[in-house]
Amino acid sequence: MGKRGPKPKGKVKIIWSSAFAYAIGLIVSDGNLSPSGRHISFMSKDLEMVKNYLEALQIDVHIGNKSSGFQLEKKYYVVQFGDVLFYDFLKQIGLMPNKSKVIGKVDIPTEYFFDFLRGSFDGDGCTHSYFDPRWKSSFMFYTIFTSSSLEHITWLRAEISTHLSIKGHVTKSNKNTAFQLKYAKRESILLLRAMYKNKRAPSLSRKRLKIDEMLRIIGERL
Repeated sequence: MGKRGPKPKGKVKIIWSSAFAYAIGLIVSDGNLSPSGRHISFMSKDLEMVKNYLEALQIDVHIGNKSSGFQLEKKYYVVQFGDVLFYDFLKQIGLMPNKSKVIGKVDIPTEYFFDFLRGSFDGDGCTHSYFDPRWKSSFMFYTIFTSSSLEHITWLRAEISTHLSIKGHVTKSNKNTAFQLKYAKRESILLLRAMYKNKRAPSLSRKRLKIDEMLRIIGERL
């Protein structure tokens, strides 16, 4: 028998925690697995999100800049690293190259589901609020998750329902390019409190501040 090569060493410690689950949520939304079988990349316009991602995975990787499409200006921050063990782990829990339209269930431990969901929200989620002119002093708001994969949105809806017994509803985005899972006011409060229960857990500050202000208007808080 020939000599065996050295075992691959992973950059990422594969240990479930609040921060680790949050990073998985970010990867599901804005990450990419290269066809090479070893490289994982992550790209965002938000530098804080990229820093949160690296800190949550406890790795030190150079943050580069990249343009998108035909644009010359490099508006995106990008990080990429090779880690065969972490790459294989991500495939085992449900990720794959070119995942956007085909990803479905992601195997997340129950106790870390809402940390994962907060990462997914920071990547591809948003809140929308407004005063409804049809009703006096009626402030409406929605918590929204977006994905190009209906299977993934359907899984998210079912998983959230299992934990919180709320239903939400699924629609197409304005340009019919993606699916949106939406929760209105009452359900949003329950959902947001579950997502932000751990006050020290990583999150995107601008989205957290927007949520705080939105809830303050109706006399609620996380």
